[in-house]
Amino acid sequence: MTIIERLASEFNIRKGQVEATLGLIDEGNTIPFIARYRKEATGGLDDEVLRELFQRLTYLRNLEERKEEVIRLIDEQEKLTDELKTEILNAETLQKVEDLYKPFKQKKQTRATKAKEKGLEPLALDIYNASLNTSVIDAAKAFINEEKEVLTEEDALAGARDIIAEILSDDAKISESMRELFWDKAKLVTEGVNKEEKTAYDMYYEYDEAIKTIPNHRVLAINRGEKEKALKVKLVIEPQYAEDTILSIINKDENKEGYEEILTALRDSYKRLIFPTVEREIRNKLTDRAEEEAVKVFAKNTEKLLMSPGVKNARIIAMDPGYRTGVKVAVINETGKLLAYTTVYPTKPKEDIAGTEKVLDKLIEKFNINTIVIGNGTASRETEEVVANYLKKANKDVKYTIVNEAGASVYSASKLASEEYPDLDVATRGAMSLGRRLQDPLAELVKIPTKSIGVGQYQHDINQKNLEEALDDVVERAVNTVGVNLNTASPSLLVHISGVNSSIAKNIVAYREENGSFSDRSQLKKVPKLGPKAFEQCAGFLRIEEGNNPLDATSVHPESYSAAKDILATLDIDIKKLKELGGEELTDKIIEKFGVKNQERLGKTTKSLADLKKLAPKKENKAKALEDAIDNMAKQMDIGTFTLRDIIGEIRKKGKDHIEEAPDVVFRKDVTAIEDLEIGMILDGTIRNVVDFGVFVDIGIKNDGLVHISEMSNKFIKHPMDIVSVGDNVKVQIINIDHGRGKVGLTMKVKEKK
Repeated sequence: MTIIERLASEFNIRKGQVEATLGLIDEGNTIPFIARYRKEATGGLDDEVLRELFQRLTYLRNLEERKEEVIRLIDEQEKLTDELKTEILNAETLQKVEDLYKPFKQKKQTRATKAKEKGLEPLALDIYNASLNTSVIDAAKAFINEEKEVLTEEDALAGARDIIAEILSDDAKISESMRELFWDKAKLVTEGVNKEEKTAYDMYYEYDEAIKTIPNHRVLAINRGEKEKALKVKLVIEPQYAEDTILSIINKDENKEGYEEILTALRDSYKRLIFPTVEREIRNKLTDRAEEEAVKVFAKNTEKLLMSPGVKNARIIAMDPGYRTGVKVAVINETGKLLAYTTVYPTKPKEDIAGTEKVLDKLIEKFNINTIVIGNGTASRETEEVVANYLKKANKDVKYTIVNEAGASVYSASKLASEEYPDLDVATRGAMSLGRRLQDPLAELVKIPTKSIGVGQYQHDINQKNLEEALDDVVERAVNTVGVNLNTASPSLLVHISGVNSSIAKNIVAYREENGSFSDRSQLKKVPKLGPKAFEQCAGFLRIEEGNNPLDATSVHPESYSAAKDILATLDIDIKKLKELGGEELTDKIIEKFGVKNQERLGKTTKSLADLKKLAPKKENKAKALEDAIDNMAKQMDIGTFTLRDIIGEIRKKGKDHIEEAPDVVFRKDVTAIEDLEIGMILDGTIRNVVDFGVFVDIGIKNDGLVHISEMSNKFIKHPMDIVSVGDNVKVQIINIDHGRGKVGLTMKVKEKK
């Protein structure tokens, strides 16, 4: 089976789709570009499927390369048989290829290699193959050699057993069967290094769980405990299972001379070679699986956070809370421009509440503020209490909300922040960043290393390369899904656009500063280092809000402008009045012009829009009519259906991005500390993090409360992400409070008090 055939089978898509996608990838096209602008070729494969397909393609190509290399290496040893070559070529995993190569791999000095140097391999093979013509002892006598330090028959037999032990440990079938056996029968057993010491790993001091059922988050927790030398970890399995499995594979006659030597060698091989290898492989497989899932969770959480809606037209006072150094305040306008900054001291030790209220009053009046943003870190709840009380007394038309400040300190102290705002101190940069997070989460969060955003679990323990690659994909997908304003985007945002690297991003900004705002996408071709290929890849994702061509404000690619203009002309729509066009008006125009011949599925043929409206008053019927009309329109205008749908979709939304305005977040004003909580209390909160075992919810106190997965729904759910996401507002009820650890247990299965 070829790579193309295999990918088509695994992804359940046509070979033609795979061939087209591979061709586009090999030509240097980016995944966002292929997903958005080459749907006709790929059959509409979305970004996520394309990324998975690319990853699998990379693996399969590496697999083929490794097969060729292994065949060459074995052939150079003149040990390659037709049967072995076929087995290697048919191997479906890298692990299988390595298993087959293992007997031929050059080894360091082992007990077996030393025995071979003493000339004992013929004896070992005679015993293993049951081809002895005499007793084992008599056979061994022939190999006594003082010069080679084989002084007795037992010396000869010991060396032969070492060789047999290595033959067994190198056997591909045995290796594969042992992995399957361990996966089915083994347990992961942990114990505390010092059981008297209280640590975060107390529950694992005497613990065991079946390999096949242990959840991923527990694997990562145990790994961390082992790394911190709080736990000792091992695999445990009944040795007889392994012995019986190996004997069934090698199928030796127990009545043959030498059987006991084979059995002794088998037990030694299992204990000394096979078990440690398989234990390491199983532990690695558990870790890889757990890390892969953790990366997926982290990526999904990050994507949800990046794509969370911003608050439009917010004129903000952003407050970064603190105690001794005070609360840093930054004032920004609707576009995120810094207007003013200062410091207030409403918290301990100064507790200058009156002075803080006076400053807030002055800033609100002067800059017509409508929103106050408070970071959720140290002193957040004390600051919130002061703000809430002030707004209540002042009777201002101002709302406030809490913003997750994870990563703000990383950004504010970064080289990027110092380049953007060299005259501001670190704390003021941080406060300003918090305000901008509310206005445009995506544009602000891309400035922060994604693993510092504060969602996911065990991000510092897992493979950093895999995590960074996954998060880079998430940021790239998010930025290109939304698109960016070419005339306001920062280099840190532009660098994530398809086809744009850091050098081009800086050149775009430099060109903009030197020549003024872009008025036409074609001007991008004048940017240094932005050649034809880069233009093709990036142009559709860069928007110009008030340019010469209204299509520049949409994600319609310049290569489709001619088709878009034909569509508008056919529908009798003035391109200059694109923004005035209503979605329903466009739908009616398409159905009226192209839906007449495709109404059979609605029950009868119609000749006018009026007839259609009578026939299909329901919204879903109109949607079907539109779908039919677009299919008919694509045929008549000789435009690809996917392309046509995308162009019409862009005309309908008139350049608006994929993120709608954020709903208000509501917190109880009488809850600011864990001391304010009571069992049974019902609260509104916001989900800050989703992990394998539940969700962490901001309920208005310093630490987020935990809703365990078992408390999320009355129905069984496989993973919390099946029903919730980061940023969701939820109603929760308190079920336990641990004042000592500052932990709060919550349930989403809320029971109102009667």
